[in-house]
Amino acid sequence: MFALVDANAFYCSAEQVFRPDWRGKPMIVLSNNDGCVVAANRQAKELGVEKFKPYFQVQALCEAQSVIVCSSNYELYGDLSDKMMQVIGRFAPDQHVYSIDESFLSFHRCSAIPDLRDHAKALRRAVWKECRLAVGVGMGTTMTLAKAANNAAKKLPGYDGVCVLNSELMRLDVLEQMAVEDVWGVGRRIAARLKRQGIETALQLSRQKPTLIRREFNVEMERTVRELNGEVCKGWDASRADKQQIFSTRSMGERIVDEVSLHQALCKHAGIAAAKLRAQKSASSVLMVFAGNSPYDERPKSFKQLHRFAFAVDDTTVITRAVSELVPLLFEPGVKYYKVGVGLLDIARVDHIQPDLFDSQPGNPTLMKAYDSLNKRYGTGTVFMAAQGIAPKWGMRREFLSPQYTTRWRDLPRVKC
Repeated sequence: MFALVDANAFYCSAEQVFRPDWRGKPMIVLSNNDGCVVAANRQAKELGVEKFKPYFQVQALCEAQSVIVCSSNYELYGDLSDKMMQVIGRFAPDQHVYSIDESFLSFHRCSAIPDLRDHAKALRRAVWKECRLAVGVGMGTTMTLAKAANNAAKKLPGYDGVCVLNSELMRLDVLEQMAVEDVWGVGRRIAARLKRQGIETALQLSRQKPTLIRREFNVEMERTVRELNGEVCKGWDASRADKQQIFSTRSMGERIVDEVSLHQALCKHAGIAAAKLRAQKSASSVLMVFAGNSPYDERPKSFKQLHRFAFAVDDTTVITRAVSELVPLLFEPGVKYYKVGVGLLDIARVDHIQPDLFDSQPGNPTLMKAYDSLNKRYGTGTVFMAAQGIAPKWGMRREFLSPQYTTRWRDLPRVKC
């Protein structure tokens, strides 16, 4: 038996943890630079606010309906996600964190739980008690059925946040009420093709012949059909496959017009990319640095430079130094830079890199270990390279940013009693 535990409107729920007065009220969270709606709770959706709409298109509606608007507070979301996953992990012998707000659990060869429904309810209570986050729990004999059960737990009446598909009758009932586009692994284009063939529900999809589905679509769709019928075809490894390329890029909240600011922005992204590289225990041999104005400007311009390291590196200081040397080649007076970024290519595992007998590899692993440890413990950005600047004006626009309650000392909640 598998379980999928999913937080309800996670970004909005995370904002409400330290603001109980916001609970039950319509709320949305905006993307980078407050561009579009990336999260909306049930109350906001009922008022007609659509996800992934540009904010300027729904701004008037939000103001008229007193919808609470927040900028993305990634520091808060990441910290609360870590705490939530730790609580969820206590309820099963095997856990796979699928995304910032989703976690799979496996109860394979686990016979010590007398009632899975009561176990799921206890999980929900524990997450709420310790994290103040509402989650839905879906259980099924496959990961795809667990996803379907989770969808039912949140959307169908009578389940109250917990759905356990432990009988054939329940499986058929849930799949019949589930739209085909809500099935895990069915994208928008595939859903449109299925509907043209008269397949509207998950139940209708489950009744198709797997071999025919594979012939018309792909092997992943065949696995989806088999999983909907209770045949285990999907699983997870202890760790995900390493990324072959790592990028850090961002559109600027305020256009960059001077070389110093461009240098600071690129060095900041170098630090972000290098941290991601070390997190998967890899090193990079090729650095890409790029910058440009908007493609909608009157005279669009973009610049790109590559740098190959003599040895594969993962050290922020080494990568930042290389970026600093490339900045003069990217800067052109008069260009109002809108998007900049850093990419790390030709990536390999650190333990697979062959060292040079006569020349030591650059970098300071001990320093980087302390660097990452401090940022993990006290929040991202606690320690950073001076080349990033102390108070940059080009930072991401977050006009509705809430306090970083758990990762910044000055934002710690104060309780008076």
